[in-house]
Amino acid sequence: MNPPSPAPRDLLVPPVLLEGHGVRLEPLRAEHADSLGLAAADGRLWELRYASVPEPGHEQAYVEAALGDPARRPFAVRELAGGTIIGSTSYHDIVASARRVEIGATWYAQSWQRTRVNTACKLLLLTHAFEAIGCHVVGWRTDILNLRSQAAIERLGASKDGVIRGHQLRRDGTLRDTVMYSVTAEEWRREIKSRVTALLRPDAA
Repeated sequence: MNPPSPAPRDLLVPPVLLEGHGVRLEPLRAEHADSLGLAAADGRLWELRYASVPEPGHEQAYVEAALGDPARRPFAVRELAGGTIIGSTSYHDIVASARRVEIGATWYAQSWQRTRVNTACKLLLLTHAFEAIGCHVVGWRTDILNLRSQAAIERLGASKDGVIRGHQLRRDGTLRDTVMYSVTAEEWRREIKSRVTALLRPDAA
């Protein structure tokens, strides 16, 4: 029998440390700024049109903006084997009344892209959202040009909800269309949890 979900008023999403599968998600703090700058320099990620990455010299402002958003809970991603900060991810657009959060503002140093790090982070975040917080829905949004991100979300088993045209500006000032995805609590229990867990098996493709 599944434990009862928290009442909507309890969906506060306080900062929490999450660890497992070789990564630790640490609540973002000011002292992470320099390490995030080093991670972003691995691949010069600030040059990507659609990435939410700190530019050189703006690392502290990036952290302050993330911490200043009341509907966001940002994390620094630490790879445990080497102890290095390799990127960032967040819960964001938290809607307590609907028991909904989104996962996004995610990026990793180029050396850690196309590894199991992203899947490990998503499993930690999804498990916490559905089983600790009591979310009904977890969502994602991504730039329509970011085909790699879309493929990664779809690999988890998320449903594509649609495209919001002319949704917001990219960092270069161009107008972007946004692709929306989601997973419900029922889908998580029925199939998504086992699917994402299986992706971390040593023999997974």
